[in-house]
Amino acid sequence: MSDPLSSKEALLSTLEDHLTKERYSSSTVGHHLAATKKFLVFLDKQHIAVSAVQPTTVERYLYSAQRRYRRLFGHRPQPERWRRAQTAGIHMLLRLVQGHWPPVPKRITGFDLFTHEIADAYANWLAELRGLAPETVSGRLDEARRLLGWLGTREALAIVSVDDVDTYMKSRAGSMRRASIKRIATNLRGFLRWLYATGRTQRNLSTAVVAPTLYAFESIPSALRPQDVDKILSMARQDRTPKGIRDFAILTLLANYGVRAGEIASLRLDDVDWRKEVIRIRHRKTGVTSYLPLLPEVGEAILAYLQKARPKVSFRELFIRCLAPYRPFNDGSSLYALVHCRIDAAGVPAGGKRGPHAFRHARAVSLLRASVSLKEIGDVLGHRASDSTFVYLKLATDDLRAIALETPVEVKL
Repeated sequence: MSDPLSSKEALLSTLEDHLTKERYSSSTVGHHLAATKKFLVFLDKQHIAVSAVQPTTVERYLYSAQRRYRRLFGHRPQPERWRRAQTAGIHMLLRLVQGHWPPVPKRITGFDLFTHEIADAYANWLAELRGLAPETVSGRLDEARRLLGWLGTREALAIVSVDDVDTYMKSRAGSMRRASIKRIATNLRGFLRWLYATGRTQRNLSTAVVAPTLYAFESIPSALRPQDVDKILSMARQDRTPKGIRDFAILTLLANYGVRAGEIASLRLDDVDWRKEVIRIRHRKTGVTSYLPLLPEVGEAILAYLQKARPKVSFRELFIRCLAPYRPFNDGSSLYALVHCRIDAAGVPAGGKRGPHAFRHARAVSLLRASVSLKEIGDVLGHRASDSTFVYLKLATDDLRAIALETPVEVKL
């Protein structure tokens, strides 16, 4: 007799309770349960416990399910859409039973353990001693892991040479833009410098990393025009669905304060002080905290979201996803698709940035044209150095044209 705790009925009941708790719609619950039940029948026939399922097991099931679909309907299903529909409930059940899905890969080799040890130590140094933002730590850590994987052995790291560094940079550069190659080189230099400082390499190879030269202020940041911002906000305001109300509040924050996407994702309910009419912005990139006046249009947009659109959840983050499971945004990158869609919906011509940062640049330009000092603009944007704000002067092209000198004309005698 099978263990009641591992029976299909008990597992499906556990999944149903989870889906209901996360407030999925009844139709979604029914679909996930039906798809997962077929998977459990497959596991019974294969004599595989749910706790022992591996990614290859799921792939075998999908292959058999696809063949069954073709026999029934005479054609193959749409690959991506059908796959998502089949695996959504299955993956949820596997996470509930196993704790993680996909399974956390086991570190088998000594070099895997060595790599993990170095990555942990480097990440701790970047975050605790250097005080870098989580996004910056993640980028530098990715490059460190990539180099370690490319070297392949502990011995190769101990004797890494200038030629190795050159070969690695060539393998990474490919057809990347100069700015991307520069970023890779910066991350690699930092890691090589740390390896030498901690005695893990015999030479300081950071000076051997060759990178392209990027001249200060050589490029012009892209920014939305004022009329584009107004059009995007107007179109979003017309969408009175919960998602539309939330998106309009986010776009209003971007347009009025020029905050970074990550700063919006991390906003909490207590960051809005309704009595004092201020909003607290934690600039994760610089560690600066700004207290900005709560503008009426911003306050009204946030209040409308809280009253009409925000799901009833225990999370303290201000903005919550609109579909189950109702969770805060993971990070600022989660807002890119949201903003991109709203820009497209407004019919803004393509060109330049089409994510949250385009609003940041647009706000900087509007403040420049309002004769706000660079120091005050930097305070609003959360900059620590004036050079970070100075770059936006290049966007004030109309103002620069007004003071431009005429082109000298050759005078012949």
